[in-house]
Amino acid sequence: MTTPQAEIEDLIARIAMGDRAAFRLLYDRTAAKLFGVCLRVLNDRALAEEALQDVYCKIWARAGQYRVNGFSPMTWLITLARNAAIDRRRRNGGPGRAAAPIDAADLIADPAPGPAQHAEARAEARALAVCLDELPPDRAEMVRRAYLDGDTYAELSAATGVKLNTVRTWLRRSLMQLRECLSR
Repeated sequence: MTTPQAEIEDLIARIAMGDRAAFRLLYDRTAAKLFGVCLRVLNDRALAEEALQDVYCKIWARAGQYRVNGFSPMTWLITLARNAAIDRRRRNGGPGRAAAPIDAADLIADPAPGPAQHAEARAEARALAVCLDELPPDRAEMVRRAYLDGDTYAELSAATGVKLNTVRTWLRRSLMQLRECLSR
């Protein structure tokens, strides 16, 4: 039985060879999570949907650039989603607008993950929370703002008064600590 990580790595490799069925499967397995990342950064459903489309165009075009490195391929996909959402936010003039009203059509079909995926996500969230607690509070907050709220490094630098290169260094070191903690 293959792990979800191995399955996604395999799908990315097949996409790199132009496999449309693999692309469709990758979309089915990852769209809900990547849409959540885009929506969190943009706080606007329509903009998040546009950003998600950009993400999958980039995945199709850049699948050959992905390298299996022992870490979760979701990290690569989430980074693409976060960056696409930040780019779209910049083009649209700042941190998200008010959330778009919910359309009744959005409530009919629920493409969200099922109970097993929710349980796995909760377990991952608990593990991440434990690992974030191991970081100094200011670094943990910086990680949350950068990778959950979508703040750019420049925004973090301005908000904290810390030099931009120091922000980058702190975030890189914090991510390395988190990776180490999560691998235990």
